[in-house]
Amino acid sequence: MQDDTMKLKDEERTRCEVWTRVMGYHRPVTSFNPGKQSEHRERRVFVESKAH
Repeated sequence: MQDDTMKLKDEERTRCEVWTRVMGYHRPVTSFNPGKQSEHRERRVFVESKAH
């Protein structure tokens, strides 16, 4: 079987900017203070079907 995984060197990579919705508007996570960034990393995704 052939491995179709694409391999990138570190110098070929581009940083992905993550945005999130806070208090009704969207902001990049990089603009958060260190405490809010830590809180964002600890968030869990809510899946409604698992809650039933």
